Amino acid sequence: MTKQHAIKVPYPPGDFAIWIIIYVELLTFGLLFVGYAFSRRADVELFNASQLLLNQTSGFVNTLILITSSYFIVKAVQSIKTMSKDTEIQTNDTASKWLLYAMLLGLVFLTIKILEFSHIFGAGITLSTNTFFMFYLLLTLFHFMHVVLGLIILWNIYQKTKTAGYSSDDYSGIETGASYWHLVDLLWIVLFPLVYIIK
Repeated sequence: MTKQHAIKVPYPPGDFAIWIIIYVELLTFGLLFVGYAFSRRADVELFNASQLLLNQTSGFVNTLILITSSYFIVKAVQSIKTMSKDTEIQTNDTASKWLLYAMLLGLVFLTIKILEFSHIFGAGITLSTNTFFMFYLLLTLFHFMHVVLGLIILWNIYQKTKTAGYSSDDYSGIETGASYWHLVDLLWIVLFPLVYIIK
């Protein structure tokens, strides 16, 4: 009796549960984006005037920061997936370096956002100032919390790489964290032009 090898069915990277979370988050942000678009259409002048108070440069810099951090995460995952049995410790060290770079950029992102929030709140702007700033604060503060959660996830993955906890046969954990971080990046890539640029 011959053994039949199981055919690998393509699947989303990481744990399936993270994809349920990702789909829910995409739906939530999607509804907020649609609400923003409809509200903007109802009062274009107000939205354009309010938008001028935002710092587009910091928004653009943060976009580059998140894209670069996602690249570092990809490098970390690739290094684990392609490692050989003889270089597990060394490869985990390489992955931990890429993760560290990504986390540092995530912290820079948060620092820039805190400075931006400080300027906005210092000018007396709140959720009740107008419809534009209600959406701006809801979207950016909600995204800010996602970056914080993403950094906590990356930190846990980083700790596991420090103990050579991943191998070329067992890398689901790092893929799960990477998938969530890419979600954070994707949401900002949509949020930045929508709120900061489009007039």
